[in-house]
Amino acid sequence: MFQRLIHSLVNNFDSLKNRTVFAVLFLISFIIRLPFFFRDYIDRDESTFILMGQSWVDGHLPYTELWDLKPPIIFLFFAAIIYSFGKSFLAVRFFGVVIVALTAFFTYKIGKTAQSKKIGLWSAVGCVLLLSLFGSLQGVMSEHICMLFFVPALYLLVRYKKLWAYCCAGLLFGLAVMSKLNIAYVILVVGLYLLYQHYTEKKFWTGVGHLVGMGSSLLFVILLTLLPYYLQGQTEIWWNSVVMAPIEYSASQQNPIYKTAPFCLIILAFLFFTWKKKVLNFNDGTVAILIVTIIGIILMFLLGGRVNGHYLIQFHPIFIVLFAMVASQIELFQSKKLLHYLPVILLLLPIESHLEYANIINNRWKKGTFYNGEGIDVPNYILEKDLETENILFLEYHIGYWMLEATPPTVAATHPSNILREALFPFYENPRKTGLEELRYIMETIKPQTVITRKNRKAFDEQYEVANTYIESYLKDLYKLDTIIGNANVHQRLE
Repeated sequence: MFQRLIHSLVNNFDSLKNRTVFAVLFLISFIIRLPFFFRDYIDRDESTFILMGQSWVDGHLPYTELWDLKPPIIFLFFAAIIYSFGKSFLAVRFFGVVIVALTAFFTYKIGKTAQSKKIGLWSAVGCVLLLSLFGSLQGVMSEHICMLFFVPALYLLVRYKKLWAYCCAGLLFGLAVMSKLNIAYVILVVGLYLLYQHYTEKKFWTGVGHLVGMGSSLLFVILLTLLPYYLQGQTEIWWNSVVMAPIEYSASQQNPIYKTAPFCLIILAFLFFTWKKKVLNFNDGTVAILIVTIIGIILMFLLGGRVNGHYLIQFHPIFIVLFAMVASQIELFQSKKLLHYLPVILLLLPIESHLEYANIINNRWKKGTFYNGEGIDVPNYILEKDLETENILFLEYHIGYWMLEATPPTVAATHPSNILREALFPFYENPRKTGLEELRYIMETIKPQTVITRKNRKAFDEQYEVANTYIESYLKDLYKLDTIIGNANVHQRLE
């Protein structure tokens, strides 16, 4: 059946309808991501977004009760899901499927505009795989939400040359920036290129008008996120949290350029090769915008100083179109024999999903539920044993706060690693000045009755030797190990 579906799609590219393409992309995304619907947490950031969204649902604007270093659209996305569907991992992960399918669909539209429906479809399928596999990409990351807005905006720019398209793209770019600030570098590069493009076409003032419309729309979205704070007289909180804190964090976390240079050089070498060999037509408007976007992303990575798995979510949907266009000219990928192996390849690629399917079936057999993970099992144990839930500290598996309807002991503890990010303390007016002082305040003044850590792992990154030594010594002296659940250590205070 799967092979017949592939052959049907391949043999009927020209007759493909949008609804068919979206249905196929949604189905692939759903099958790959379904087993992760039941996982407690896939990435620490996703858990933090859920906590921030819940706080908003409870009536607290982001950054006022809890705090995290992300723009507010991320928290609005999670708040909307929680408000509509309650505390549901299924709902959060289902909308992750929708995000990936929609992003891939507009990747298809870009590929179709650049060359053909064939290129568009294979690019879109590759996009689904790249946004759903490897590492923590099965969760709903800020980069996923950012690209949900960025890719359709880019499609509008490559497909239409009208003012309305630029204004709509500006609205989407505004949502993208308020989901992931670093994408602003890419938007700036694309904007400058579009101005240059209009200049070469002797339509400079038309281009200025279009870009003013796009920029005004982008600014409108940003101001909309400021409005709730303005109405409550809390503009400074928004400014410090959304603008100043990310700037400070980026400066404090700057890594040596050699850490990002290899990846960037490989991509630049690919672009140079395609230009030198005339594999891609750099004079084509759509191809040119895609290449400029890739250059903007490379600049973004270099300025950020890091490239990791979920950062590449911002790279894949754009690069995959160019890659598909190049691959389509390679003899191996033109062979019809490849179609015989394609179903097997597509079935084997999502190995992580196959393993997770086995995991949830095993969990259902042993525990009577598909839901699994320490972030679920630990809260269940705490409730069953009637342990303290009001005064609790999760140094790992902090999605447990959500499960227990609890809140972190301090604003800094919203994300466990933020406890030691002292450079950020001034931006939410933390009265403690250092990370170690914050940790001491939590352990010696608040004195959490229950503390959860991860077995055989330091509470904090290895560079925080003093903090790790302190927490290990403190737990040893004033806590007992109550139980071990999976990889979670549950400590109870002796006093």
